[in-house]
Amino acid sequence: MKLFVTGREGQVAQALAQYAGDDVTVMCIGRPELDLGEPETIRRAIATHKPDVVVNPAAYTAVDKAESERDLAFAINRDGAGHVAAAAADLGLPVIHFSTDYVFAGDKTAPYTETDPTDPQGVYGASKLAGEKAVEAANPAHVILRTAWVYAPWGHNFARTMLRLAMDRDLVRVVADQQGTPTYAPDIAEAVIAVARVVTKAPASQDWRGVFHMTGGGETTWAGFAEAVFDHSKTQGGASADVEPITTADYPTPARRPANSRLDNTRFERVFGHALPHWQNGVARFAARMAR
Repeated sequence: MKLFVTGREGQVAQALAQYAGDDVTVMCIGRPELDLGEPETIRRAIATHKPDVVVNPAAYTAVDKAESERDLAFAINRDGAGHVAAAAADLGLPVIHFSTDYVFAGDKTAPYTETDPTDPQGVYGASKLAGEKAVEAANPAHVILRTAWVYAPWGHNFARTMLRLAMDRDLVRVVADQQGTPTYAPDIAEAVIAVARVVTKAPASQDWRGVFHMTGGGETTWAGFAEAVFDHSKTQGGASADVEPITTADYPTPARRPANSRLDNTRFERVFGHALPHWQNGVARFAARMAR
């Protein structure tokens, strides 16, 4: 099975490149060969590599910066996503596209399901929701995976930031009134491969098409996530610090974050027969990898 992945440097792209099995070929393609702003490069790149499935994790992810870069965020997250899906459709290929918990307002008291109303509160979330709609319109053979709180031993993410701060601080203040589930990029990679196997095994099926929620198991807060990172890092002889829980109001940002980012993964697990590990499991492996 051959997977064509948009981008080379993203957390999910790197995880797919590193964790693919022996029977899976992963081709991570970025600029200049593939540019989300230039549709002709997308189709040409996909056609050249002849994959079985197109995977699109590439995105504009600077949540706060998006508030002042609306056009750029939409150009990548809406238009670029649509171009990728359309190019895949032209070549008769399914597309697996990534979206986010930020499509929701975050005011629900329970985990969000795929049928809950969307209501993004910032430019990033709005651009990603627009990307979902563009993918749906461009390619009927689509799987849209909403995930949340993604982190990896590489790239820019919360877990790595916490370890960096702990290098010269004994105390780190972290928001404790936002709930969600940390999702480890290598676990996402394994899940994507599971999805691709289902899609390629039953290409005509309608069951696997549409929007799915896909995160690690369990739930926590950003403060709880930070504490787990420090605890596991300490057991590995790495950096650690104490955590002071604070409120969202204590840490204002240009973009509003959802107070509730919990996603219900029931549909994903039923359709694809795969469940991501508990978030604590991912943090333990992350800390061990960082220690190495």
